[in-house]
Amino acid sequence: MLVDRGNLVQALVHKFGGQATTSERSKALLGGKGANLAEMAAIGLPVPPGFTLATPVCAAYYANGRAFDDGLRAQVAAGIAHIEGLTGRRFGDAANPLLVSVRSGARVSMPGMMDTVLNLGLNDASVEGLAAGSGDARFAWDSYRRFIQIYADVVLGLPHSDFEDALEIAKEDRDYTLDTEMTAQDWRALVGEYKAIVAAALGRPFPEDVHEQLWGAIGAVFESWESDRARVYRRLNAIPAEWGTAVNVQAMVFGNMGDTSATGVAFTRDPATGTRQYYGEYLVNAQGEDVVAGLRTPHYLTRIAREAASAKPLSMEEAMPDAYSELARVFDRLEGHYRDMQDIEFTVERGKLWMLQTRSGKRTAKAALKIAVDMVGEGLISKEEAVLRVDARALDQLLHPTLDPQAARTVLTRALPASPGAASGSIVFDADTAALRANEGVILVRVETSPEDIHGMHAARGILTVRGGMTSHAAVVARGMGRPCVCGAGAIAIDMAARTMRIGDVTLREGDKITIDGASGEVMQGVIPTIEPELVGDFATLMQWADEVRHMRVRTNAETPADCRTARQFGAEGIGLCRTEHMFFDAARITDVRAMILAEDQAGREAALARLLPEQRSDFADIFRVMAGLPVTIRLLDPPLHEFLPQREGDFADVAAAAGVDVARLKHRAAELHEFNPMLGHRGCRLGITYPEIYSMQARAIFEAALDVAADGGEAPLPEVMIPLIATRRELDMLKAVVDDAAAAVFAERGQHIPYQVGTMIELPRAALMAGEIAESAQFFSFGTNDLTQTTLGVSRDDAARFLTQYVDKGILPADPFVTLDTQGVGQLIDLAATRGRATRRDIKLGICGEHGGDPASIDFCAKVGLDYVSASPYRVPIARLAAAQAALRAQN
Repeated sequence: MLVDRGNLVQALVHKFGGQATTSERSKALLGGKGANLAEMAAIGLPVPPGFTLATPVCAAYYANGRAFDDGLRAQVAAGIAHIEGLTGRRFGDAANPLLVSVRSGARVSMPGMMDTVLNLGLNDASVEGLAAGSGDARFAWDSYRRFIQIYADVVLGLPHSDFEDALEIAKEDRDYTLDTEMTAQDWRALVGEYKAIVAAALGRPFPEDVHEQLWGAIGAVFESWESDRARVYRRLNAIPAEWGTAVNVQAMVFGNMGDTSATGVAFTRDPATGTRQYYGEYLVNAQGEDVVAGLRTPHYLTRIAREAASAKPLSMEEAMPDAYSELARVFDRLEGHYRDMQDIEFTVERGKLWMLQTRSGKRTAKAALKIAVDMVGEGLISKEEAVLRVDARALDQLLHPTLDPQAARTVLTRALPASPGAASGSIVFDADTAALRANEGVILVRVETSPEDIHGMHAARGILTVRGGMTSHAAVVARGMGRPCVCGAGAIAIDMAARTMRIGDVTLREGDKITIDGASGEVMQGVIPTIEPELVGDFATLMQWADEVRHMRVRTNAETPADCRTARQFGAEGIGLCRTEHMFFDAARITDVRAMILAEDQAGREAALARLLPEQRSDFADIFRVMAGLPVTIRLLDPPLHEFLPQREGDFADVAAAAGVDVARLKHRAAELHEFNPMLGHRGCRLGITYPEIYSMQARAIFEAALDVAADGGEAPLPEVMIPLIATRRELDMLKAVVDDAAAAVFAERGQHIPYQVGTMIELPRAALMAGEIAESAQFFSFGTNDLTQTTLGVSRDDAARFLTQYVDKGILPADPFVTLDTQGVGQLIDLAATRGRATRRDIKLGICGEHGGDPASIDFCAKVGLDYVSASPYRVPIARLAAAQAALRAQN
């Protein structure tokens, strides 16, 4: 959409602080940080003044060739004047300089993914004014070196390590251990070294002009929206690229002005457990990046937390009681105002508290459940709001094993429990190796993580860092991903050259196994056994509330009794997909399956199938017992027959011997069955048309098993026989007749009858288009979205990983269509098929059984189309239950 550029700019620079605070609160426009800064300023909290460049400026920046026009520059100048007026300082003034921070602010939190610049506005002249005005030369020169270091990294693109190395050498030369030992003269000298590094690398001096500094930083923040780490984070969290980021320019306040100054990050409730107690960390004489980036290990916020950890350094509650008391009042006010747990960044400058940010805090799934349920009890939110508050995808964190408390363990060290859960895996020391070796299960061990590590953190089972606290980058990102994380393990020494880590007298190499427990902070040698989680208490309460409001039923995809029991425990209301081919691969029956394939005539096939019948009947009976009284959709044999024959040369002799045939005959049959594109070949209903005796045996096994279970006193199951890969009504009619004949024969033999249905999977575009005609014979449709996505997009799911990531990054597709349903293309076919099917048969049952049945965004679409149920893998059943409830609530609003 083209908009007059002057008018666009007028609407997209918004001030906060004082009477000029914008009335705009849209996070889509101002970003989450900008909207919340304006809100805090409006309710009278101490917020340093500033202004926000709204999110559409990000798109305009890229559309205009990464340039800023004069209209925008004028509005930014007005914003600077606004800050100057409220602070009494002047931007670029040598005597009384205004310093600002430049930060990102997307509409949803992306912790650590984009860039920040602090102390902007310092140069060789203004640093002297800052020193004189503050009466603290050390503080002024420390701030200047910090600015050069972060600006050189973020804006100029120079390696951060060059400056860290220079700092370490400076400390070593002076026999210092801590940064705080550096004097004003030491920092002044280091500033000279930093500027020399810049000049040597770029062939030009570090910029002295403060306006050049400002526009460089604004551009760098917009650039960071398209950084590799931001793209990865957006892809993992389904954040559209077109949203863009806002930029917040705000007056600096300083936590590094001596022992009466501090900076910190805090949560109004524990983000790991949800307990209603203040949780956070702070550092005296530091700036915010020291805490967030994990550059120094911080101290506890409260006395209770410090004592629980047996830590010696005083908590903020003890060291700064007045500032802490004011902070506690702000905590309560913000949580009451936003009616949600808040994540807060603050600074204390010479005893005065300043609020730099508030946002709804990221939390573990366990904490999300507890906070939501507790806030209902506290009268802050309703049950319906509680259901909407919990990210359905995050429930996955609760559904996996934790360490067995009875198991023996060798604890190597204890550190900060940054993200709950436990994980075992092979040690790796960098993100690339973690991604490369993800399939074997790895623990990413780093001195500290940075946003560039995002792909490795996602690939790892757990994360362990030497430095950083419970609000460091590693901790925040790990909690958001549901990865166990232990931080601040200072007892670990990593040797990157040797690819080893040492803890005391124990040396471990890359590839050695360790276990971390993010709930206790323990790091253990080897692999520790685990136990299944217990889903009670807050989980059960929220699931009950969800079930009260959802309309869609939730089934499971399962074909073993164990999976069925797991799914029932998680609340499954039947089976939406039982894949019978998985039963055929069982070692005890694969020989008979191969005998059936190798048979030269129908009689030979039927003889082999007769041997399979008792096994198949037993399989179904076991499932029916677990799913007593619930619908069970059984898909008849789907994959091509060659999949049951050996694929590798070395296996032919063993299989031939087991089958009682010679190798030559086996190879000949395998060659006959070979297909160039088996996904579109002789499979599904096409097998049933060619070899109806296969489907007849399976149908007989289903009905005999159902009657056996009913005769044993169990509640009769509700079998739904599903014919796969139907493209025409004629195919379904022919195979429905096979099923009906088997049912009639079994019922006549047993003298009993049970209700059953016959339907089909809609997994071909033609079937979707012809749904009205197919529904004349089908009693239900189950949308097989895995294959429907493949056949609609013409993309192989097994090969798509090579290019789909780029398709998402480049905006060709909004998300991986095999993870989240392509609602525009595949979704249109589902909608059309549902409409046409219902027009023919009003009571036709409609469901979805692909992997999308466990994806919240896809479930939302299914609700809009009006499907009767979704079916998901057992461990995703709770996710589907909650997502279905959320879809129903959103439809009401």
